[in-house]
Amino acid sequence: MQTALEEARAAAARGEVPVGAVVTDARGALLARAGNEVEARRDPSAHAEMLALRAATRAVGDKHLEGATLWVTLEPCAMCAQAASLFRVTRVVFGAYDPKSGGVEHGAQVFRRPQCHHAPEVVGGVQEEAAAALLREFFAARR
Repeated sequence: MQTALEEARAAAARGEVPVGAVVTDARGALLARAGNEVEARRDPSAHAEMLALRAATRAVGDKHLEGATLWVTLEPCAMCAQAASLFRVTRVVFGAYDPKSGGVEHGAQVFRRPQCHHAPEVVGGVQEEAAAALLREFFAARR
């Protein structure tokens, strides 16, 4: 999660919402890391999770990431949760909860739907305060 937090800090420094994501393999080796790039790419799908998942598949040379863990500083939105399912990650670990836009524990609760073909293990609240503080500081500076 420390590496994901580093990516979130870097995203904030670029003027992006401070969300960072990392993908590790079954042994814990780093496959990919990314921070949000929505503003830079002018692409609303350029969430940290999407970028890290895509980079991880390139790193392993397969469309699936079985055995992998997606680490993200904020509860994934519904789009990113569905992507984690489609990429078939084994585990999703996130920091801060997102009652407004989250798609795992809140909102769509993607992994709990019968239409979800692959539901990874979920661990929320890992370094929650550090991740939430980054978001609070970022948005406080813009209000």
